[in-house]
Amino acid sequence: MKKDIPFLPVEGVKVAITRDVNEANAAEWRVYLINKNEVPITNVFVTSRGYSNSDQLGEAPQQTSTLRHFYKEIPANGHQAVELIDPAVFHLTNEYWVSYFIDNQIYDKRFIFVPGSLDEQHLISITQLQREGVLHD
Repeated sequence: MKKDIPFLPVEGVKVAITRDVNEANAAEWRVYLINKNEVPITNVFVTSRGYSNSDQLGEAPQQTSTLRHFYKEIPANGHQAVELIDPAVFHLTNEYWVSYFIDNQIYDKRFIFVPGSLDEQHLISITQLQREGVLHD
């Protein structure tokens, strides 16, 4: 009989969306996965997608492609750039589903940025990244 492995609550792992200025002096938004644990996380799988429903916008539902990213390891107290995000999708719900292992235990969590949360008025200093952004934990 196959034994189910329970998912434990995620602690110490966060998703941040930061704003930088690139060489062309234009704003560039990037998604990061932050590991604040004292141990590495391994076999990290991140799926991202944006979506709306008709209730959110008063129009037909919208959806982006689903992107998938895999990282063998993110070190203790480290971080990983995941992807660029276009401000054209900030009006959507942006979801990052993160799964990873610590030792032989799997952890899993959805990080959801609701419409309106990715706005300059919500930027804070994210010390671990040395950037301003929106932090979800």
